[in-house]
Amino acid sequence: MKDDVDDAVRTAGYAVASGWPVERPAQTQRSGWMAHVSPAQQLADAVAKLERLDPALSAKSGLWPGQRTWLAFSASASAVAALAGPATASLVLHAVLAAIFALLLSVRVLAILTAMRTRATPPAGHAPSHELPAYTVLVALYREAEIVPQLVQALDALDYPPAMLDILFALEADDQATRDALQANGLPPHMQVVSVPDGHPRTKPRALCHALTFARGDYVVVYDAEDLPDPGQLRRAAAAFASSGANLGCLQASLAVDNAHASFLTAQFAIEYTALFDAILPALARHGLPVPLGGTSNHFPRAVLEAVGGWDPYNVTEDADLGLRLARFGWRVEVLASTTWEEAPATWKAWVAQRTRWQKGWMQTYFVHMREPARLWREMGPVSWCWFQIVLGGGILSALAHPIFYVLLLRRWNAGHLAPQLAEGAEAWLWWIGLAILGASALATILLALLALERRGRRDLFAHALLSPLYWLPISYAAYRAIIEWYRAPFYWAKTTHYGSNPQKPGPGA
Repeated sequence: MKDDVDDAVRTAGYAVASGWPVERPAQTQRSGWMAHVSPAQQLADAVAKLERLDPALSAKSGLWPGQRTWLAFSASASAVAALAGPATASLVLHAVLAAIFALLLSVRVLAILTAMRTRATPPAGHAPSHELPAYTVLVALYREAEIVPQLVQALDALDYPPAMLDILFALEADDQATRDALQANGLPPHMQVVSVPDGHPRTKPRALCHALTFARGDYVVVYDAEDLPDPGQLRRAAAAFASSGANLGCLQASLAVDNAHASFLTAQFAIEYTALFDAILPALARHGLPVPLGGTSNHFPRAVLEAVGGWDPYNVTEDADLGLRLARFGWRVEVLASTTWEEAPATWKAWVAQRTRWQKGWMQTYFVHMREPARLWREMGPVSWCWFQIVLGGGILSALAHPIFYVLLLRRWNAGHLAPQLAEGAEAWLWWIGLAILGASALATILLALLALERRGRRDLFAHALLSPLYWLPISYAAYRAIIEWYRAPFYWAKTTHYGSNPQKPGPGA
């Protein structure tokens, strides 16, 4: 299959502008079998595509019976062990906490060392207009009427020949307010609305899967409603794909926050994004490790996207899941030297709803890919398999473990046993090691943030970077909420309301 996709990507249409009709109403210009299929059936087929390709890769079925049994057994055994041998259980708990924090520390150290040894990637050149491939832009919208004028303006500013550009707004059928706002903006011919019939699950990836069936481009990029992409991003991506080596399945543009000074949460969000997209993801890509994608500004050869099953409609972090699936199918992800500016949730309510969804989706993603650990080992290889355990599994566990560690810290503080005593034995020394690793993690987090902020020219956030470790506890709160929500409503998509904002001036390399 992969060889066929390679051929399709290499021979993707670099057609001249006159070869693609400018006007193409997405709902009516259907050919072949699509002309005889109802919109509801077309949506059902799109939603089921990944499940048909491989049911083991879809989050629809949730935890498999063996996973439920393993989790129940682990919880029961831990409870029994804690009651039967509290001292031994405490020793094991301290060892596990120290190991979790050490694994996450290694990821930050890798990103720091890689960033210090490499220069910021210069922007890719722009492909000449006569060599540009047909490009489809997908934007999933729901209740976004207020931000439509900004969105249309940002997409209209893309430096790409309109005759080779295919912008599709995937809009839920009952969202009349956003539909009216789009119509009021007088969309140019290369921008069209694709109506997504009502159905389950109502998620962004479901809407994207439906819109993809109308795509005409050889390459596809996803943007969110509040995005302000670099106008030259499509040309840079086209040039990068044209000059890339084999197996390039996705280009991830950098994401940056344009309302960083709105609140403590937006400042920390901005720092988190800068460290992730300007340091951590480039380090993973440079070392050939799987890259969990961001939710926007992902550029794909359409043939590759369709070959791996597209997005999982039942996964609420469809981006991270797709990045891992690309790795399992043998495709590389690289970071594109281009920035898309986004709006971070500024209030506690909005932030915690979004972060709960993210934590829930990462849990979904981890257990989907761990349904068959031996198969994952074969498909990813041993190094990437271990990386998966550290980054995704360790990331989930660390979010859950932080409050436990702080409870133990307060307990030891009150007992006057914060520092280890030789007579206390292994438990005290494990505690001290865990505390030292946690402290090193905090320092590494701050150093990584400062390094990434300096590269982006965001010294205005240096003071906020010193407070980054305080951001861990809200993330832990969201992780525990995610467990409850995953049990009660696994496919519920918490909608983030966007208001639009003015982008701050991008720094160097943006």
